[in-house]
Formats: sequence, C-alpha cells, structure tokens
Amino acid sequence: MANAPAGPSPQLYARIGGLLYLILIAAGSWGQLFVRGTIIVAGDATATAHNIMASQPLWRAGIGADLLMHLCDVPVMLVLYVLLKPINRNLALLAVLFNLVQTAVLVVNKMTLVIPLFLLGNAGYLKAFAPQQLNALAYVSLRAHDHGFGFGLIFFGVVCLIQGYLIRRSGYLPRTLGVLMQVAGACYLLNSFALILAPAFASLLFPAIMLPPFIAESSLAIWLVVKGVDLPQWEEKLRIAG
Repeated sequence: MANAPAGPSPQLYARIGGLLYLILIAAGSWGQLFVRGTIIVAGDATATAHNIMASQPLWRAGIGADLLMHLCDVPVMLVLYVLLKPINRNLALLAVLFNLVQTAVLVVNKMTLVIPLFLLGNAGYLKAFAPQQLNALAYVSLRAHDHGFGFGLIFFGVVCLIQGYLIRRSGYLPRTLGVLMQVAGACYLLNSFALILAPAFASLLFPAIMLPPFIAESSLAIWLVVKGVDLPQWEEKLRIAG
C-alpha cells in the first residue's frame, strides 16, 4: 500500500471541520430562533418595528451571528471536500460549487435584515414617508429575507444529497449519517419549493420539516469531532482513487 499522503491528517481536518460545523449550527440557530424568532411578530408590522428599534443591539448581534455562520461555512466546505474526494472527486467538487452558491446567496440576503434599521432610523430623508409606511416596508424586507433564505437552501439541499451519497459509499463514515444527510437535503428542497409554489402548504410544514436537517447536520458535526474518519479505510480509498 502507498504511504499516507504528506500534509495534515484527515483526522485533523475532521476535528476542525466538525468544530466549525457545530459553531455554524449554533450561530445560525441563535440568530434565527432566539433573535428573529423573539423580535418578529408574524403579521404585525408595527409591533415588529417597535421590537427591532427597542432591541437594536440584539438585532445587530443576530446579523453578526449569521455572518459568522457563513464565515465558518467556507472552511467546512474545504474539510468535507478533502474527506469525501477519495470516493468521487468530481461529485465532491460539485457539492462545493453548489455550497458556494448557497453561501453567496445567503450572505447577500443579510442586507434584507439591515434595511429595516435604515427605514426605522428616523433619518431626515425618511420624513417623506408616514410611520406606518416605514413599518410596512421594513416588514416586507423581513418577508423577503425568508424567501431569500429559502432560495439559498435549494442549493444546500442539493449539497446534502450529494454529500449524503458520498458518505454512504465511503466506508470510513457511518452509512447512517449519509442517509440522514440525504433526508435533510430532501427536506430543504421540499420546504424551499413549497415556500415558492405553495406558501400555505409551506406554513404547515415549517418548522417541523427543519428537524431532520438539524439532527442530520448536528450528528455529522459531532461524529467528525468525536470519531473523525476510519483512517485505514480513508487511506485505502485515496490510494484506489489515485
């Protein structure tokens, strides 16, 4: 058998990637559930506007947590590419490309969370609008954020399907993790397309449909931190791949 390739061990990649993945999950969950989930009042633009202005530091911290999530997303892409390329380099690269699109869409989408701060900021140029109009415009921006998030998750759904397939075939990561990731991908795709094509149906699915992705991604991240990969199997797959 050929010697293991020089450079950092795949176990080091796995541990670092798993830790960053956990940070990513925690930051994203905190911003969505504990910031926007407590500040936004569904269907009430005035109450939402009041909550945002009364909790500006928290609102800004939520945006910062989202950006931290996307910063972590990039090295996690690299880690999963390194770990999965012995199975199929092209598919592993395809997952990275879809993931890059997802991250770019979601980063740009953060602007829709900044816009309400501009609209509600009492600047002189805003006197052309009545307070109720500004509240309504701010709320529309938040609705746009929900849809932009759904657009990004379409690409991430494909990522999960590809990575789940590669994990199932790997032999050095549990097959169950691959199945869970593919279920997560299907959930992301179903939720996002329902949001666009059948909003009433999407409201019935959410938030329960997000539970399988949370379980899948958390399980993968924890496994990478605690167990990593089966190193002899990974090295053998890498040798075969050439």
